[in-house]
Amino acid sequence: MRLHVVAVGRLKLEYARLGCAEYAARIQHSFPLEIHEIRDVPRKGNDIAKARAEEARGLRAALPLGTALVAMDERGQEWDSVAFATWLGQQRDQSVPSLAFVIGGPDGLDPELRASARRVWSLGRLTLPHELARLVLLEQLYRAGSILAGLPYHRE
Repeated sequence: MRLHVVAVGRLKLEYARLGCAEYAARIQHSFPLEIHEIRDVPRKGNDIAKARAEEARGLRAALPLGTALVAMDERGQEWDSVAFATWLGQQRDQSVPSLAFVIGGPDGLDPELRASARRVWSLGRLTLPHELARLVLLEQLYRAGSILAGLPYHRE
């Protein structure tokens, strides 16, 4: 199963670039991974819905055909690491060809894009900067692969 992380915006802060690169390399031992960045849409006035809709078009365009969508959103389901790994393993075992984890822009995801997702996943109730959310997502993908492989990275 191929994993995709599709995110609005580029990583600007060095800690995020370094951490994301480290976990992206580690994930490759468990799952093929591709990271897609789309440009963020400048906000003009109060037209947040229009900006989110335009970003959603870019996010959809970056998704390979047949990819199941996991929307990263504060209103989503919260999982602990083992439950997430179990779900990811089920997707792999059910021969899901690819999963895309989608991170929206500063105002979140377009509601239609979120509604089209196979799952909506929340990293928790805290508000995280998008760069940190991407880093946490990549770490959790690596952790899930480690759990599924029985590696000692995750300790209970």
